[in-house]
Amino acid sequence: MLVAVLFTGCKKTTTPTDTGTTGAKFHIGIITGTVSQSEDDLRGAERLVQEYGDAASGGIFTTLTFPDNFASEQETTISEIVGLADDPLMKAIVMNQAVVGTAEGFKRVREKRPDILLFAAEAAEDPIIISAVADQIVGTDYVGQGYLMVWMAKQMGAKTFVYTSFPRHMSMEVLSRQRYITEQACKDLGLKFVFQTCPDPTSDVGVAGAQQFMLEKTPTWIQEYGKDTAFHNTNLAEIEPLLKQVIAGGAMYPGATGPLLGFPGALGLDLKAEQGDFPAIMKKVEQAVVAAGDSGRIATWAFSKGYSMSTGLGEYAKRCVEGTAKPGNSADVRDAFAKYTPGATWNGWDYKDLNTGKTLDNNLMMYMDSYCLGKGYLGTTKLVIPEKYLTILAPAS
Repeated sequence: MLVAVLFTGCKKTTTPTDTGTTGAKFHIGIITGTVSQSEDDLRGAERLVQEYGDAASGGIFTTLTFPDNFASEQETTISEIVGLADDPLMKAIVMNQAVVGTAEGFKRVREKRPDILLFAAEAAEDPIIISAVADQIVGTDYVGQGYLMVWMAKQMGAKTFVYTSFPRHMSMEVLSRQRYITEQACKDLGLKFVFQTCPDPTSDVGVAGAQQFMLEKTPTWIQEYGKDTAFHNTNLAEIEPLLKQVIAGGAMYPGATGPLLGFPGALGLDLKAEQGDFPAIMKKVEQAVVAAGDSGRIATWAFSKGYSMSTGLGEYAKRCVEGTAKPGNSADVRDAFAKYTPGATWNGWDYKDLNTGKTLDNNLMMYMDSYCLGKGYLGTTKLVIPEKYLTILAPAS
């Protein structure tokens, strides 16, 4: 059995130098997506500026955004990363999300300024490559969620687990692993596993067609398998229609998506007044789910993933620079992420590359305890994830 609490800290720390009686002793750069691509990531960066000030005005954090079309504009992303190293007070750089180009950008910074600590969240590049140039990587534990979702569903009283996806996603290693982990966990925990194919939003039907399919098909599935059925979908655009029908049909959703993904649209909520206030957002979402009659059957993270990654990794970077976070101390990592997610707990494990068998001790797969609306936190972060689930690969086709 693997105890899923294997946090590691930065590989090295630096000592900031004071520049005088005014201004910050050091700067940290944080690069996120734009409002149109990943608003929660950006809002997390803005929260850090609110807390610690803008470097341009005597504070700590410098914020930038990478291009929306980052896949074809890698050089722009690389230039932004490397450009931060021109600031003599720059002591750490945080990328959330660590899109393509991050590894090369980090490599160039390392050659230019080896004193700068480098942090990456949700790395899109090969884990071996990015781990070689970053001090610390954190990512959402999609692999372990394969087991955790089934465990949560069982606590809710589910008898069946319906996993919905499409061939493009099932060709991705992480998601295909998750699918087969979910199936094995269902066997072990006594749930019936069902795989249902849904449309790919990038296909000819588009996002609208894929969403309409979920709106029409989900009630049929609930009727076929019963209300004690938990549902999961691998595509962000399809979560809202799935949630809408699951809640309306009294079924289950053991999720880890955060309260802003799917819930406002599915429940018809206006959350402008609560923007940035996650406890208030969760209260409004919970009240709506309870009022809909699905209390104790819908779970989610209590804070947005993107917001948590920006604030948590930014805070951790700051503490590493200051020397208040100790390398290799798991409590330091959890404390940094917990600062901006009050009431929630975190857990995780070191990523293991199944092709090489190498464990990457600076690459953490992290997850927050899921909150069951109308019931409370489920305690997933206290679980021991059996090692066998973390090594399951999809069968060769």
